[in-house]
Amino acid sequence: MLLSCIHFPELRLSARDGHKLRGYFGRLFQEHSPLLHNHFEDGSLRYAYPLVQYKVVNGVPMLLGLDEGAKLLVELFLQVRELTLEGQTYPILAKHIDSQEVFPGISDQLTQYRFATHWMALNQTNYSSYLRATEEERQHMLRKILTNHLVAFLKSFDALTEKPIMVLPALQQHQANFKNQPMLVFSGTFVSNVQLPNEVGIGKSVSRGFGTIQRCQ
Repeated sequence: MLLSCIHFPELRLSARDGHKLRGYFGRLFQEHSPLLHNHFEDGSLRYAYPLVQYKVVNGVPMLLGLDEGAKLLVELFLQVRELTLEGQTYPILAKHIDSQEVFPGISDQLTQYRFATHWMALNQTNYSSYLRATEEERQHMLRKILTNHLVAFLKSFDALTEKPIMVLPALQQHQANFKNQPMLVFSGTFVSNVQLPNEVGIGKSVSRGFGTIQRCQ
């Protein structure tokens, strides 16, 4: 599977600006492909793992593409000369582009990952259950949700096998706002036998930059 990542090293944004990047580039290139904004021409949502993701990691804005999304990034974003967010224009003087083949799957070895951006684990259904749960129940719930998110990722790329998935998270919860609604998000690390490409997103709202993982050295 091809992965392409474009960094804009001279720009500095906050992590919450990921959705602004998605909005800007989605509008700029909306006629090219629904992969850029996850909407089809009739306005309906594309219900699949986002193949183009917009995120800010350690203050640096970046775009990540997988499969068809990786090819789109290389084709389209070489044309980008500036970025406009909320009326402010940022000239883009440098881009770092990296393309490589990656092979997600279930391994015989364990790897430790950290969430470089907050992981959005909970939805409307399990949010209230989480609040009512004991600490032990919460940890069990988060481990199960993370396992399900990893399974969903592997399924998206036909990389799921019958091998059991092992996950051991060490997470901290934080209060955040998403679409002007208070919610809980999580930071921290996890160990798993799932092999993940560096800087892909896991969980909810990955196209906006949530759940970006990095391998721990």
